[in-house]
Amino acid sequence: MSKKQESGAANVMSFLADRSFYVLGVLLFLVVWQAASMLKLFGEDFSEAFSPLAAALALTEMAKNGDIVRHAVPSLRRVLVSLAFAVIVALPVGVLVGYFRRLEQLTYVVFQFMRMISPLAWMPIAIIIFGVGDLSVTFLLWLVAIWPLILNTAHGAGRVSPLWLNMAKTMGAMDSGILRKIIIPAAIPDMLTGLRLAVGVSWIILVPAEMLGVPDGLGYFILDTRDRFRYDQLIATIVVIGAIGYLLDSGNRWLISKYSWKI
Repeated sequence: MSKKQESGAANVMSFLADRSFYVLGVLLFLVVWQAASMLKLFGEDFSEAFSPLAAALALTEMAKNGDIVRHAVPSLRRVLVSLAFAVIVALPVGVLVGYFRRLEQLTYVVFQFMRMISPLAWMPIAIIIFGVGDLSVTFLLWLVAIWPLILNTAHGAGRVSPLWLNMAKTMGAMDSGILRKIIIPAAIPDMLTGLRLAVGVSWIILVPAEMLGVPDGLGYFILDTRDRFRYDQLIATIVVIGAIGYLLDSGNRWLISKYSWKI
């Protein structure tokens, strides 16, 4: 075997060894979960329904009857629509706030004040303005997503080296050209980080937001399983929420690794 082949084989073995620890972590979690269920740590009446075996069987049932797709698709649609609106508003605002010092000073207190208000506190106002349904849920998710996008974009735009800016101005560049050619490309890593945070917090807030009276979605289905005393399906739905959230975060991490660059 040549040195190149040996090096390739060593890299493969190292890769498999690293991945094996991820699998081992999941297996250990399932063992602990099953042990807690067998020891009745979830209560005498509910421990069996809360076990990973019961969740797996319920998950199979939900996949066969279409409940997973029926409720996961509307949830994903609400999150993606709210994120699209948040990106449209937040990225231009973040770039301008990060570049123009006076605008940053003008908005700092208001932005910090607004972002510290729990989105759930806006639920009654969302219902009053938009009524019960998709619009109120989308508004709440938009309100969640906009702040990490604005603040991370502003951070990225504001930390561009003054040497770059002075050089561009010396060469006759206008503010519009500086924003387009220097500030925005330099802020891309922070924009993507803000997007990852926005996706994560939106997915977390989705469940209570979908308890505002919408007829479908994973948050709605959790209440439905509770009311039907299908606690095995409730746990299975929580597993689905965690799995989709993990996939969304993995997609964001891939975007960051592919399109970010160091300044």
